[in-house]
This record gives sequence, C-alpha cells and structure tokens, in this order.
Amino acid sequence: VQLQASGGGLVQAGDSLRLSCAASGHSFRSYSTGWFRQAPGKERDFVAAITSGGTIVYADSVKGRFTISKVNAKNTLYLQMNSLKPEDTAVYYCAAQSRLDKLRSWEFWGYWGQGTQVTVSS
Repeated sequence: VQLQASGGGLVQAGDSLRLSCAASGHSFRSYSTGWFRQAPGKERDFVAAITSGGTIVYADSVKGRFTISKVNAKNTLYLQMNSLKPEDTAVYYCAAQSRLDKLRSWEFWGYWGQGTQVTVSS
C-alpha cells in the first residue's frame, strides 16, 4: 500500500490543523493505520492509531487534543489536531500495518508515507 500525507503547515499555538493520508494500491479497510511524528534530533514517536476493527489509541501527550479518523470509502486517514502547542512541531508520518497490536512501536509498521511538516510557533 502506498501512502501520501498532506495538510501540514505553519500555525500559531492554539490553532488547529487537519492532516490527511491518502492510500492507494490496497484497501485501507484491512489495515491498522496511524500517525507518528519526529522532531529534529529525536526518535519517531507514536501519536495515534486506529485498527482495522476500529479500536483507537492515542499518545498521552495528544489525548484530548487530537482526533484520528478514517473514511474507508475514500481510503483516507485523518488527524485533526486542535490546541496545538510548540512541542507538537515535527514531521508527521502516516503509517499502515496488518497487525492489531504493537501499535505504539514504529518498528512494527511496514508502510509509511513521506511525511508532512507541522510547525507551531509560540
């Protein structure tokens, strides 16, 4: 499956952004899908994921501010980000895998989009 992330940009603290991830080559329906982010000099961190069965998990740092969703008919994954903070600044990657577990570990995700930059100024 090929993934294409979009929607990043430069915003101020407190603003909102919605990231999109379009999939091609295979239906999203049978995959777990998620978002990770990587700030300069740091490891790739888990943000949120939704399994093929609809289970949703979030990193504690984004819980209550970010919402992950997907529209299977459009083969598209979304990440609505509200109340953005400067520490949310990173390159955001969408990902897909066939497992229903190991969602928080980027090593287990086999398919990745190219990343989209999100910069939050204070």
